[in-house]
Parts: sequence; structure tokens; C-alpha cells
Amino acid sequence: MRKFRIKEIPQFEINRIIDSSFKYFGLVCTFFGLVMLTIFIGNILLDGLGRISWAFMTNLPSRIASKAGILTAWAGTVWILVLTAIISIPLGVSAGIYLEEYGKKNRLASIIETNISNLAGVPSIIYGLLGLEIFVRLLNFGGSLLAGAFTLALLILPIIIVATREALKAVPNILREASFGLGATKWQTIRYQTLPAASGGIMTGIILALSRAVGETAPLIVVGALAYVPFVPKSPMDEFTVLPMIIFNWVSRPQQEFLINAAAGIIILLLITFLMNGVAVYLRNRWQKKINW
Repeated sequence: MRKFRIKEIPQFEINRIIDSSFKYFGLVCTFFGLVMLTIFIGNILLDGLGRISWAFMTNLPSRIASKAGILTAWAGTVWILVLTAIISIPLGVSAGIYLEEYGKKNRLASIIETNISNLAGVPSIIYGLLGLEIFVRLLNFGGSLLAGAFTLALLILPIIIVATREALKAVPNILREASFGLGATKWQTIRYQTLPAASGGIMTGIILALSRAVGETAPLIVVGALAYVPFVPKSPMDEFTVLPMIIFNWVSRPQQEFLINAAAGIIILLLITFLMNGVAVYLRNRWQKKINW
């Protein structure tokens, strides 16, 4: 009798089939995610676009949904954003410059670098508890804008440090060597050559970090952000509310009108976030072209 031999499939064919299968699996997952995101944003736009008006932007919070506005919320968001930037940007950029340009490459530096990278992934509620103990209780800032800004500055500080270091690493060493060859000191080289070349990457990291801070709610709830504030903050020591906080408050109410208000607030928050991310993408593209040149 004739024996039939099963033809063996070559290994490269198996690998090609696996690669092709994974490509289509990833395409299906991506398409599913985009469809769900489109449905989610579409529902928000349908519910909230009709509610957005000048009165909605300038009215104070109210127990009556039709009269409620987000004046104190977006004013508090602007205050928090500005104070957080003032606190975090100088510290984060300076730390990144020191660790990359001045710090010695030894075991201690490796431990510090690993810890900074790990801190960037710590849940935001942990920073809220830290801010509650240090800024609210120990330093006696209370539930003020300053306590919230310091807490969010701690949250985004590791992101800014990592972004600054990565941007400085991407600057070609030939630029530094040319500056040293012309007699410039290390600080002059950093100030006039390295930092301008890395500015796009640093600004991208800063904007993305601040856009994360804009949408954070958990740390601010812990440090004492209020759901109802009947006045616009006038100093860093005033009590405050922010857009995510007032959206959270409206969503938790059973009335349909407040859910519509929440959708309108989400649209405003999304516009702020998309605008900041768009600026970050623009700066990143300009920086990459400058590096390629």
C-alpha cells in the first residue's frame, strides 16, 4: 500500500499567518474602540450642544438646572491650571536639566531615574492623600486653590521631568561639542544651544502633563474641592471648584436636566483638552523637523 505523507508547513509560512492574523485582530480592536468612542462623543454632543450658551458660561451654580452655569468652575480650572504651571514647570524642567546634563551616571542616579518613571504611573488618588496630609493639614492651606495646585503639581512633576530628559537626550552631541569648541561654558551651552533645540519636546511634555491635570478629579476631591461655590476665586487661598468636579456633581443627580448640563460641561472640558493636545502635537512636529535639519 502507498503511504501518504502529510506535507509539513514551513516555519516562515506559520510566522506569516500569525503576523497576518495579529494585524487583522488589531484592526478589529481598533475599529471597535473607535466606534465606541464615536458613539460616546456623539451622545454627549447631541445632549449638550443645545445647552451651551453665553448664559451657561457666565451663570453661577444653581439648584435649578435651567439657571445653573459653570462660571465658578471654569474660573477655578483656569486658576488651578495657572498655579500648577507656575509651580511644576520650573521645578520639573530644572530637575530634568540637572539629572541629564549635570548628574553623574552611577547607581544612585539609576535608582532616582527608576523611581521618577514609576511615580509617573502612580494613581492620582495617592497624590490626593499626600496633598491632604502635607498641604491641607501640615501647612494649613485648607481646601484652597493653593493646596489643589501643589497637589496637581506633584502629580505631573514626574511627567515633566521625564519629558525634559528625553528631549535633552534627543539633541545631537555634536551641538554641545561645537559649543564647547568655541569656548562656551557648560551652562552657556545648555542655555543657548541645548535648551532651544530641545524646547519643542519639553513644551510638548509640559502641555500633555497640564492637560492631564485639567481632567483630574480624585486628588481635588480629597484636598477639599467643593461641588458648589457661589463666588469666583480672587486669590490663591480661596475655596474653589473645577469643571470635572461640577460635572461629577451634576451626573450624580437624578434629574435629566442636570445630566444635560453635565454633557455641556463635558464638551467644554473636551474642547480645552483637545486644544492643549493639538498645540502639543504642533510643537512636537516642529521640534522633530528642527532635529531632522
